[in-house]
Amino acid sequence: MKIVKWGIIGCGNVTEVKSGPAFQKTPNSSLVAVMRRDAALAEDYAKRHNVPKWYSNAVDLINDPEVDAVYIATPPSSHKEYTILCAKAGKPVYVEKPMALTFEECNEMISVCKEHNVPLFVAYYRRSLPRFLKIKELIDQNKIGTIRHVNCILYHPFEERYDDEINLPWTVLPHISGGGIFVDLACHTLDFLDFVLGPIKSVRGHASSQLLAYPAEDSVSMSFLFENGIHGTGLWNFTSFERYDNTDIVGDKGKISFSTFGNDPIHIQYINGEKESITIENPVHIQQPLIETVVAELLGNEGVNPSKGNSAARTTWVIDEVLKEFRNS
Repeated sequence: MKIVKWGIIGCGNVTEVKSGPAFQKTPNSSLVAVMRRDAALAEDYAKRHNVPKWYSNAVDLINDPEVDAVYIATPPSSHKEYTILCAKAGKPVYVEKPMALTFEECNEMISVCKEHNVPLFVAYYRRSLPRFLKIKELIDQNKIGTIRHVNCILYHPFEERYDDEINLPWTVLPHISGGGIFVDLACHTLDFLDFVLGPIKSVRGHASSQLLAYPAEDSVSMSFLFENGIHGTGLWNFTSFERYDNTDIVGDKGKISFSTFGNDPIHIQYINGEKESITIENPVHIQQPLIETVVAELLGNEGVNPSKGNSAARTTWVIDEVLKEFRNS
């Protein structure tokens, strides 16, 4: 291939700005087809984004000979199904996060893609964002010394859209999303920590529904241990009085503090008392840096993409571990 021609399955909100336009703006990449079950919405998206083809059936898009690779932007409940269909059709897959409903599903996806020699990429785009690469650079350059522990906190108020039990968003319906807002948001932080600090090998935690407003958990606390001996703790709550988002990575010579969401500055505090703030804005199409690495790999530049099935599956394993008691209750 000299250019990668993409098809999107599930051209919903996430594809409007975050990802969809990036397939057109990335060098040697084009978006040639989109699919949504509602044909009118698929057509509307295609016309607004200058995409030549639209479908209401995923199989038709996958089997389109002009589609080289497929971006699966549906809720997690259909990630495995569509990934397997793409793999059997010989089409490389770029799938939204979280990778699947469970670690077991992730492994099935990895196995089928390997069997059919099809690349499997996952949209943990912070692994390629300049803001987060700067954090990795600071750690790799030993700016805060040997890392000892990590602390993650994310909480925000209960939102009115979750107060309608008849029309709940899919993000809090476990059979579609795998869990609640914790699964949707915390996976970004956990995956980034895997990227900069290595795999987590042990997880202990608690999950509960404090408001009982929807079937999924709304509060999670956990402790975890990385393979390299770094300790971690985390707290996610979605029934609190204000918004707060912060992760501390603490070494023996300093500390790096940052938010997972937004464009807040990266704060560094050194052992000698000096402090530093670094502001790096996220791009408008926030997935574009990662999509550029996907396209580069598909065109033969091996090893440039940092987010594949094996790493993404590890994050789903962590989520499974902390939610298993709640899911079984």
